[in-house]
Amino acid sequence: MPKDLPGVEHAITSNEAFHLKKLPKRIVVAGGGYIAIEFAGIFNGLGVETTIVHRGPNLLRGFDDDVRAHIAEELEKRGIKVILGAQHKSIEKTGSGYVSHFTNGHHCESDEVLFALGREPYTEGLGLENAGVKLAENGAVIVDEYSKTNVDSIWAVGDVTDRINLTPVAIREGHAFADTEFYGRPTKFDHEMVASAVFSQPPIGSVGLSEADARHTYGKVDIYLARLRPMKYAFTGADERSLLKLVVDQATDRVVGCHVVGPDAPEMIQMAAIAMKMGSTKAQWDQTCAVHPTLAEELVTLREKYMPPGLGQAA
Repeated sequence: MPKDLPGVEHAITSNEAFHLKKLPKRIVVAGGGYIAIEFAGIFNGLGVETTIVHRGPNLLRGFDDDVRAHIAEELEKRGIKVILGAQHKSIEKTGSGYVSHFTNGHHCESDEVLFALGREPYTEGLGLENAGVKLAENGAVIVDEYSKTNVDSIWAVGDVTDRINLTPVAIREGHAFADTEFYGRPTKFDHEMVASAVFSQPPIGSVGLSEADARHTYGKVDIYLARLRPMKYAFTGADERSLLKLVVDQATDRVVGCHVVGPDAPEMIQMAAIAMKMGSTKAQWDQTCAVHPTLAEELVTLREKYMPPGLGQAA
């Protein structure tokens, strides 16, 4: 939370959000990451008039650009107002709540303002500097591939190392440390192909590289993309659309990125991560028989290469 923001003392974080004495009628959520989007979905689902304000050009920095654009559209369909390219300039307390003043000149009235701008590694006060442990500029503990610091007797795992800040990753890093130091089995945790989920509405599942990162890494890639309305919604008239995207290295035919937005996306991405961890190819996905009727079947029936606007051909 920005300490020098006028009126920031009136804002809450995701910690206090669980202890509100009453449900607000209106809320402004500042941020564009996992927590901001998930809490926006929670409050919106409870009937709260919800606004997300994010300083970036789109939500979920680091995710595939098609996923980012798609989730913003779907959130707005659900009634969540998304304000991009702006951030708080001040928070004004009024007789009826708060007024958030933004850097784009606009303002928004609400009953609560929730800041979800990310967290820095909490190493202050541990005395690591006195022990000679090297820290990054943001306070993260610098470790090697075995989670060992520059001091022989000190290791660190989890979010405090600022590698991949996910609970299951911290658990696996802890297991690797125990195997290495207590059982004589030197073990490194492989941070490649770690799947993640955003429990937004609709949810997101992602593993591997975004299209942009894959083009930077491999040069030539093939893209397979589908946007569709899930069959489970076809009979209800719901307007929600899902997105499924595969990123394939042209040289090896290996699937290097899989991104899903839609019902049960987190469940799907766990299984996709296994196949991708094993180095599976697009041809092998194509040879896998579909389970019908499911959204997941689209992952093994995508055949037509997608040509991004402006490229003229898949590249």
